[in-house]
This record gives sequence, C-alpha cells and structure tokens, in this order.
Amino acid sequence: MTINIKKCTLEDLRQLQEISYETFNETFKHQNSPENINAYLERAFNLKQLEKELSNISSQFFFVYVNNEVAGYLKVNLNDAQSEEMGDESLEIERIYIMNKFQKQGLGTYLLNKAMEIAVESNFKKIWLGVWEKNENAIAFYKKMGFVQTGAHSFYMGDEEQTDFIMTKTT
Repeated sequence: MTINIKKCTLEDLRQLQEISYETFNETFKHQNSPENINAYLERAFNLKQLEKELSNISSQFFFVYVNNEVAGYLKVNLNDAQSEEMGDESLEIERIYIMNKFQKQGLGTYLLNKAMEIAVESNFKKIWLGVWEKNENAIAFYKKMGFVQTGAHSFYMGDEEQTDFIMTKTT
C-alpha cells in the first residue's frame, strides 16, 4: 500500500466537494435525519463555500491517497480561520474525513501527524478539534493520540443543535 499526501488547490474543488459529501454521509447519516444531513451538506459543502475556504490563506486542505486513489482529507485552520477563539498559538483540525473503505488503515493517524507537523513548524503550542459527542470511534482515536477533552461547543446539523467536545493536545 502506497500512501501519499497532496495539498489541495482550487483545481481540486469538485473532487473536494465529492469526497466531503461521501465521507460526511457515510459517517453521520445513520444518526441524523435526512433533512438535517442534506441541509448541512448544502450549507457546508456547496462549491461557493468550499472555494471560499480553499482561498483562505489561514486554511489548508490535504488529500490523502492510497495507491493513487483519494481516500480522504484533512482540513486545518490557523489564526482567524479557526472556528473558535483559541489564540494565535493554536491550530485547529476542522476535518479528518476518511472514506469507509479506507478506514482502519492508519490514514487518520497519518493525517493527524501532518497536522502536528504543521503546528510544530509554525511554533504553535496547541492543536485542537471539535468532535461530535456521539462519534465514539473518533473520540477513542483522539484520546489514543493524546487529546483530552477541554470543553464543548454547539454544532448545528440542519436545525438540530448538537454538542461537540473540544479536545486539545499540546505540541
């Protein structure tokens, strides 16, 4: 198995949208109403929104490839692109999305290590993320990787307010 990573550009916009829809649906559709899933997908992953995020110099996207096939992606936010005010010495992992058929192959660890590398290179003291309180697999993974829960915030799936745990790790 060959694993590679590539920074996304605006040329990757449609592929980013496709993988965002697919991975989000695979992960969350079983625990949410179709109306709320569809509303979220349309708001978060429409082409205009993704183009805005890709164009933000404080956000970075990376595709992870397995044998030259896109298997998932990472999105990190720095500075004012962070979804919560966490300070100038913090890096946010906003998304680690891996397609179901590529899960349990170490890709989440690979992408998390890429985020840690960016944080260390930028002299950030803290890396953090939000994870849905019902996403037990992800929570267990982040704990295994050294993250601890340091708070919570609201996340809206369509019109439903949900709770995300904020998990943090020092670099």
